[in-house]
Amino acid sequence: ELMTGYTMLRNGGVGNGGQPWVLRWSSRIRLTWLSFTLFIILVFFPLIAHYYLTTIDDADDAGKRIFGPRTGNELCEVKHVQDLCRIRESVSEELLQLEAKRQELNSEIAKLNLKIEACKKSIENAKQDLLQLKNVISQTEHSYKELMAQNQPKLSLPIRLLPDKDDAAFPLPKSNRNCRLHNCFDYSRCPLTSGFPVYVYNSDDYPFGSSLDPLIKQAFEATVRTNVYVTENANIACVYIILVGEMQEPVMPKPTELEQQLHSLPYWRTDGHNHLIINLSRKSETQNFIYNISTGRAMIAQSTFYDVQYRPGFDIVVSPLVHAMSEPNFLEIPPQVPVKRKYLFSFQGEKIESLRSSLQEVRSFEEEIEGNAPADYDDRIITTLKAVQDSKLDFVLVEFTCKNQPKASLPTEWALCGERDDRLELLKLSTFALIITPGDTHLVISAGCAMRLFEALEVGAIPVVLGEQVQLPYNDVIRWNEAALIIPKPRITEVHFLLRSISDNDLLAMRRQGRFLWETYFSTSDNVFSTVLAIIRTRIQIPAAPIREETAVEIPHRSGKAAGTDPNMADNGDLDLGPVETEPPYASPKYLRNFTLTAMDIYRNWNSAPGPFHLFPYTPFDPVLPSEAKFLGSGTGFRPIGGGAGGSGKEFQAALGGNVPREQFTVVMLTYEREEVLMNSLERLNGLPYLNKVVVVWNSPKLPSEDLLWPDIGVPIMVVRTEKNSLNNRFLPWDEIETEAILSIDDDAHLRHDEIMFGFRVWREARDRIVGFPGRYHAWDIPHQSWLYNSNYSCELSMVLTGAAFFHKYYAYLYSYVMPQAIRDMVDEYINCEDIAMNFLVSHLTRKPPIKVTSRWTFRCPGCPQALSHDDSHFHERHKCINFFVKVYGYMPLLYTQFRVDSVLFKTRLPHDKTKCFKFI
Repeated sequence: ELMTGYTMLRNGGVGNGGQPWVLRWSSRIRLTWLSFTLFIILVFFPLIAHYYLTTIDDADDAGKRIFGPRTGNELCEVKHVQDLCRIRESVSEELLQLEAKRQELNSEIAKLNLKIEACKKSIENAKQDLLQLKNVISQTEHSYKELMAQNQPKLSLPIRLLPDKDDAAFPLPKSNRNCRLHNCFDYSRCPLTSGFPVYVYNSDDYPFGSSLDPLIKQAFEATVRTNVYVTENANIACVYIILVGEMQEPVMPKPTELEQQLHSLPYWRTDGHNHLIINLSRKSETQNFIYNISTGRAMIAQSTFYDVQYRPGFDIVVSPLVHAMSEPNFLEIPPQVPVKRKYLFSFQGEKIESLRSSLQEVRSFEEEIEGNAPADYDDRIITTLKAVQDSKLDFVLVEFTCKNQPKASLPTEWALCGERDDRLELLKLSTFALIITPGDTHLVISAGCAMRLFEALEVGAIPVVLGEQVQLPYNDVIRWNEAALIIPKPRITEVHFLLRSISDNDLLAMRRQGRFLWETYFSTSDNVFSTVLAIIRTRIQIPAAPIREETAVEIPHRSGKAAGTDPNMADNGDLDLGPVETEPPYASPKYLRNFTLTAMDIYRNWNSAPGPFHLFPYTPFDPVLPSEAKFLGSGTGFRPIGGGAGGSGKEFQAALGGNVPREQFTVVMLTYEREEVLMNSLERLNGLPYLNKVVVVWNSPKLPSEDLLWPDIGVPIMVVRTEKNSLNNRFLPWDEIETEAILSIDDDAHLRHDEIMFGFRVWREARDRIVGFPGRYHAWDIPHQSWLYNSNYSCELSMVLTGAAFFHKYYAYLYSYVMPQAIRDMVDEYINCEDIAMNFLVSHLTRKPPIKVTSRWTFRCPGCPQALSHDDSHFHERHKCINFFVKVYGYMPLLYTQFRVDSVLFKTRLPHDKTKCFKFI
């Protein structure tokens, strides 16, 4: 075997298996040795190491022990471990706190969950209650409708004039002269609740449109675009209007052609019912071409009519359209004083018998009249007037022959002489202006007479019309005897005596009324068109459209700041302010125009109001004002049962009293970038009785500060944004003003509550007046022959500044929409005088002075920033304003008064150098 192994080694270690034996043997040895080595290391080395370490720790020097166990204090003594210990302690504390908070939050969450469940139940209950309330409300509304249906008469359209609107076989009236509203107007197109829609044809769509005077057509179109009654829907229209004149002579169509064009209008309906044909005249050269045209049942509005053509109550006599595209220049209009002028009366004209007109070209006048022509008084008139001029008892100017070529006119009509400017200069020097009607009594009105009337009213010459048969413009709604003298021609011999017998007061009243009529009905194309529509609307008894109100654009603001109590405001002495309002603010009763309005009511209101100006309470062409019915009296004019129990002392002070025991007022406060002053003023209104709300007119383009906190004064504060910085914004009729009484107050005004309440009580007794605190007056400057504004302390006044004054909201409409625009323009130019303008307006309408309450002359808050009124130019501008306003109105409307209303609890405070004033308590 050894040999065998030896032999195998020599042969390269290859055995039976073909593998080297030595290699297998060496592999086994290595694995065994490796396993044994690892076992020794893993078992014996830890035992040796443990023994060695234990031996070192048993040394006598305990300070040299490194690996032995140590106490906690010993470990903390190590510097780098101390920080870790502190961190551990703080973390432990935070963990404990978080755990406590977690438990607290869990408890709160549990409570909130309980509340949520309770709220859900409450919501479900509320929904059930709401559903029940809705059912109750629905049932109540249904019952209310049933009751209203049972107690309300059936409303249906008026009976139609025609059996069928497109019935071409319906016969025309036997005579156009017999047309009246009852037989030629279809009321079914104009229900009371229709709003009076008017459709206006576009004249350019028809051949005759190219023949119209360009200025008249342009002015008419501009007026139509702004009128509230005009509609573009012809199917709902009540009245259809077509403009046919004034036409230009060279291109005027033939009467037959114009008649065919009118009959071909899309809504003519065979007879032209509910149509209005307007023939405006800009010149005295009349064109009565409609006389030869069959107009069917259409109404006619023009300045020239024959008696066979004019249908009273159906046709309309209009004034000439002199200022077609221009506004009157008030600086060129002479003042109304002095009453007497250079000439007692004047007349210029020439009578031309041979002039032919369109009336005679087709149909002669003699073919239309029956019987003998009346006597012609013109020769007697000429003789009498020349005798008056030759007597030289008064300065009189009469000329019966024109120096230049007279204007064209109708036969027997007195033609105008000279140019318009020359005629106006003569009338400015004349107290009366004679207007001689045509000798042909069948000519009831002519454009020449209407032009003379227009020019006389424009410059303040009182018209004297010779000829009682004349039909003056708008004669069915204007009481002409208040502005003109209409005298029969046979009384020509008594004219001189009559004119001399009229007193100055009557002359001034007639001149003022004439000025009002001219401004209201004659001066502009808008006035003429609006008056024509108002006459038709009044005849068919449709109420006017309500006047618009200014929409208040609110500026968002934050409120919630509790308003403090000013001790000066709380100190009211012994005066009882009345019962404190505990209910929410309430508005004044809304005035709703009912449908019982008749022409008689309109006539009485237009022409029978006190004073010479009948804008009081409203003008005929102005829409209805929302609260005008309560304007002249203390509210509605009646008291509920038990309201008139009277009383004295405490009974009187404890109730507001008056004919409207339940009433509030609105404060309108104008401000401009004075936030601190404004906030202080608002806070002073806290607790003010009878205050409905406060309207702050923010007159600056810069909005209030976003972080500004507005005071809570117990009533709403409405901050209104304006389009521009204008003092006229103070008097805009904002729709947010829901009360009749307005307290206009500056943002720096300082008034006690008792003073405000006293002023409110006084205003309720004089609702048509301005009632306020700061009084001023006007004075005549003799050296400069002009008016001055004076703010010195005085026992006499003629103005009350609107920086602290009560007035009716009605005047806000008149100031913004009726008062001449020239006044508002001057207020904007000077940024001044709006208070003077309001005093002029109210005194002009009422012919009464304002009422001053209490003895206070100033009302500025102490320590407030300096206002514009302290500027030196302030008073110079106010002087100019007064003189300009006098020119616009034509006279000085302000009236002096020594009347002042004081409470018995007030004391008069006057400087020592002033004489004590009379006061009325």
